[in-house]
Amino acid sequence: MAQTPSHLVSRRSLLRALGGTAALGALAGCGVPAAYVRPGDRAVADLSATDKRLAWANWPLYIDTDDDNPNKRPTLEAFEKRTGISVDYVEEINDNDEFFGKISPALMNHQSTGRDLIVMSDWMCARFVRLGWVQRMDRARQPNVAKYLDPLLRSPAFDPGRRCTVPWQSGITGIAYNHRKLGREIRRVSDLWADDLKGRVTLLSGLDEAFALLMQGNGVDITKWTADDFHQVCDQVEKEVRRGQIRRFTGNDYTKDLVSGDVLACQAYSGDVIQLQADNPDIRFVVPEEGAELWSDSLMVPNRARHKANAERLIDYYYEPEVAAELAAWVNYVCPVPAAREVLAASKDADTASLADNPLIFPDDTMRRHLAIARDITSTERVEFARRWNKIVGL
Repeated sequence: MAQTPSHLVSRRSLLRALGGTAALGALAGCGVPAAYVRPGDRAVADLSATDKRLAWANWPLYIDTDDDNPNKRPTLEAFEKRTGISVDYVEEINDNDEFFGKISPALMNHQSTGRDLIVMSDWMCARFVRLGWVQRMDRARQPNVAKYLDPLLRSPAFDPGRRCTVPWQSGITGIAYNHRKLGREIRRVSDLWADDLKGRVTLLSGLDEAFALLMQGNGVDITKWTADDFHQVCDQVEKEVRRGQIRRFTGNDYTKDLVSGDVLACQAYSGDVIQLQADNPDIRFVVPEEGAELWSDSLMVPNRARHKANAERLIDYYYEPEVAAELAAWVNYVCPVPAAREVLAASKDADTASLADNPLIFPDDTMRRHLAIARDITSTERVEFARRWNKIVGL
């Protein structure tokens, strides 16, 4: 069973500034009339019935590969063999904003992106949905999605009923810490501000990655947070920066600080911690008592895709519990198909079977009660909020 690759975490890339491709995103997100595509202008003639292929853009190392040949992708090859559909699978997404900038000119100008399926973090999916840049899926073609999609993920605020997006994999933003070096447990977000952690704490630098957990520490329901809740968090973080509590703000390199011992506690992603624990069992991941954010990277069919039905068929294939289990055993993130747990539990391989009992892949009932999907930052809020947050973190 392969461990989660360290490169995988780049999926949770941050919104670093309102320049470059992010500026394009801010412009489009603010509702520039030319950017929005009306429902009647999103689809073109679907060639799926006669042209058995599709183009899929995904993140690096975000699908199962053969242990002996990393160029072979067992689940994908099985789909091709079963359906006769050839999949052009390209690992071309390294950053949400960068990829947005890459394909937005085509979408804005009612042109094909050359891709039938893309995977983006949900906060970016929200932007695509608002702009009308993705097509509504035909759930009649997706019985497995309808049956097996985790109830916690079924209806985010930006896409009620998940009509335009389907989770590929999910994760939890919580707190990681070194239990042996700290010498105590961490249970609450406020524990990060304790005196024995001064200068040994890191927070995530990305606005979309950081804000929800910090709000939950204040008892906020992140499904309906307000601007006042956001500014309260900023006030708190500014205070902790001034008194030297926060060592620095990080991207995904927080793992290095935690492993080296320079940092004892930090905001972290569940999938990263599974990997770190394989080498250091003293590193723990906690969903705070106040709750933690559940997020997803989701599949979308962009406008003017020429093989929409083929893409919908592939999405539904990955929601078969047996296929979802095979994928989960490789990527080790939160599986959006809870029924895959029984498949893994029945494995004759002990390491694989043990994954069924890992709450960071299949959250137990107690953990699930403490997870929530945050309301996303709207286009009108983003410019103001990003300006304040980026000033605090030094972006």
